[in-house]
Amino acid sequence: MAYRVLVSDKLAPEGLERLGAEAGIEVDNQPGLSPEDLLAKIAEYDGLVIRSGTKVTEEVLARAERLKVIGRAGIGVDNVDVPAATRRGIVVMNTPGGNNVTTAEHAISMALACARHIPAADASLRGGKWERSKFTGTEVTGKTFGVVGLGNIGRVVADRAAGLSMKVIAFDPFVTEKTKPLEVELVSLEELFERSDFISVHVPLTADTKNLIDAAAIERMRDGVRIINCARGGIVDEEALAAGIRSGKVAGAAVDVFVDEPPPADHPLLALPGVVVTPHLGASTGEAQTNVAVAIADQVSAFLCRGAITAAVNMPALTPEQREFLGPFLDLGEKLGSLVAQLGATETEPAGAPISVSVEYKGEVADHGTKTVTAAILRGLLVPILGDELNYVSAPSIARERGISVQETVSTQPGDYRNRISVSVNFASGASHVVAGAVFARKTVRLVKLNDFFLEAVPEGYILMLHNRDVPGVVGQVGTLLGKGQVNIAGLELGREGIGKRAVSLFHVDDAVPDEILAEVRKLPEVLNAALLRL
Repeated sequence: MAYRVLVSDKLAPEGLERLGAEAGIEVDNQPGLSPEDLLAKIAEYDGLVIRSGTKVTEEVLARAERLKVIGRAGIGVDNVDVPAATRRGIVVMNTPGGNNVTTAEHAISMALACARHIPAADASLRGGKWERSKFTGTEVTGKTFGVVGLGNIGRVVADRAAGLSMKVIAFDPFVTEKTKPLEVELVSLEELFERSDFISVHVPLTADTKNLIDAAAIERMRDGVRIINCARGGIVDEEALAAGIRSGKVAGAAVDVFVDEPPPADHPLLALPGVVVTPHLGASTGEAQTNVAVAIADQVSAFLCRGAITAAVNMPALTPEQREFLGPFLDLGEKLGSLVAQLGATETEPAGAPISVSVEYKGEVADHGTKTVTAAILRGLLVPILGDELNYVSAPSIARERGISVQETVSTQPGDYRNRISVSVNFASGASHVVAGAVFARKTVRLVKLNDFFLEAVPEGYILMLHNRDVPGVVGQVGTLLGKGQVNIAGLELGREGIGKRAVSLFHVDDAVPDEILAEVRKLPEVLNAALLRL
């Protein structure tokens, strides 16, 4: 029986031909499929190939009875519910690197178009006007170009800006002087805002980068700054950007991506002079479209026909037998890495980039591919900064590029638990965190250590983490405040140094704790600090 693959977004012909030429693959090309039609049809398919148009929601996945693989022709997977796919054993693949140069070139083109008012001048001339003085622009030579994020695309942008004789400065918390890829000056985000004539963002959209450029950030910038966003809608606060242009603080903007795509006709940025807009064209060149189409065709067919996994964001390249055994360890490892990243973010002062990672394995897992589990740990650690598209293949290589030292210690002899993983991370600030987890009965995962505290907690969902003095009444006071905020407590785990000493309390909650409630919790006299985690 042939495997059926649905292509629900427009794919370059070369990719369709490649996929259809594979023996055992039956291709159904239906670009522009509506959400309702996707829900009705998805149960018939073993594979799904998409670009950015198709939204693969939990509702869609719940109906995908046969689905084994989702292939994203491109890098971003924010239109796929990756955790829901992982729970159902569906492999989610992307094509990292296929459109890096294309997207970077578009960002530079947008910056130049913004600096010289090219779209507006073109429209004016076509309208029968000759308005030379109206469209006086600015030279880019000698100007300071600020790059936020030195990933694969940001590096190309920095290189091209330097080629235009611009002074390039960059912010990336995961890059150090030793590991920076180019002759760029590394600065803090605040300094980048204050010094840049042009600012271009090249980071994924995460909880940490949402509205990274907001009204407060724009206020810090020099007068006449120009802002470019060819990364993801939501990184730049669109209302704040519009306000900055109206006030004259921002001289211009170039926007390729929006929170809602397509943006509504009355979107404030569409009506403002000095704003260059394009309909998410960053990866839209013939070369890039062909590259990602052919790559995803090869990846999907190789998985369905031969079981080979390439560039999966949620599963490593393993045999079915290996995946069966290592599945819970991969889940645990990624959550331990994510937990450490979030602990670093709770520091009073920024923890900075991780500089070293030590992983200790004890028990049966030591005989079953610890390198893969370490890759899962690194993915969990790096995703909060680099985004969900980071995969099990790229995470270790990116860690090496960023100068992060990774060390493994392995023992087949069980310790306190039959299978235990311990992760220790040192950060650039000097801060360090240690967490450990265990796997019980092959499938059950638990957090068993959080820095100095021993406990047994379920690493799942929203967790309100408190460090507090171990005295009566703390749990009750916190419960009262959560009730006030209509936040339901699903579970509670505690660990302590001793009676009356420091303790850690993990409140499992059904929803995110509102900021105002979290602020009240932090004000409780016995609470040393509080943070909301999500695993």
